[in-house]
Amino acid sequence: MSANPHASAVPRHVSLPVDEQLVLKVIPMPRDVNANGDIFGGWVMAQVDLAGAVIASPYAHGRMATVAVNEFIFKQPVRVGDILSFFGKLVRIGRTSITVKIEVYAEHFLAQGKFTKVTEASLTYVAIDDDGRPREVPKAAA
Repeated sequence: MSANPHASAVPRHVSLPVDEQLVLKVIPMPRDVNANGDIFGGWVMAQVDLAGAVIASPYAHGRMATVAVNEFIFKQPVRVGDILSFFGKLVRIGRTSITVKIEVYAEHFLAQGKFTKVTEASLTYVAIDDDGRPREVPKAAA
């Protein structure tokens, strides 16, 4: 993952969100790095997709698929051994779709308790039937 040119050179420590659900915690390992030695952005994206699915699945009541990555912002690089916390919340339920927001915070393994927001994303999932075609999200979910 390349550093965002708009990100500050020194990560700013922030508080964790209180209006979002912690859905995943993971520690990236050396096998997950890119040529620059930072954690590969594609690895982070895969983890965000998993975290988003945790938020969307109770509303889908069955199979679903990722249909859109509406926004994905890398704010700071992720390092090997960082503890990543993925927080998410429901944004919208449509006729067949569910949109979620995911925010990722890193804390260094040796400096736990100090968090830096490293990534934020918005993803949309669609409820699908057994043939992979869109189906309505159950009304009770909304």
